[in-house]
Amino acid sequence: MKCPYCGYVESRVTDSRDQGGAIHRRRRCERCHQRFSTVERVVLHELMVVKRDGRREPFKREKIETGVRHACQKRPIPVGELEALVEDVENELYRLGTAEVESRVIGELVMERLRKLDDIAYIRFASVYRSYPDIQAMRQEMDHLLQNDQADQSSKPRAKASGQADGPIRNHEGAPVNSRDVHRE
Repeated sequence: MKCPYCGYVESRVTDSRDQGGAIHRRRRCERCHQRFSTVERVVLHELMVVKRDGRREPFKREKIETGVRHACQKRPIPVGELEALVEDVENELYRLGTAEVESRVIGELVMERLRKLDDIAYIRFASVYRSYPDIQAMRQEMDHLLQNDQADQSSKPRAKASGQADGPIRNHEGAPVNSRDVHRE
């Protein structure tokens, strides 16, 4: 590996970590002794993205990362979940086994995963990706999202509120106690 400081081609690996689809290596140049990091990824066939206007350009994972980070900005989502989302989309694209993929497919894959992760991030991403013509179109998407959310919640068993008991309060002998007789401190 060529040293980014002096250009010497000999370096020593001082640390190596496997992080999902990449290997991060910490290196030290044999000539100038500067330290630097490298990231190794498996290189798959080049995937081309077909844009809406018919242009073709090489797939760039960084574009998905940037879009997802913007959509999730100031949301309580761990960075690891964002990286996993991007990794999942990229893997799905390569699993398709085609040399070209439409940008629409990439956008839909990202939105599908964002919808499961965070509703606000989903709406943010969709508002840019889908280019809603007006506020009414965006409102319809939000109403649709809310309807799906309510349907999901109604099918799940409801959890008890914290501190809610299964039955009447009982004393140490097991007899029911009137709630006005209970003194709280």
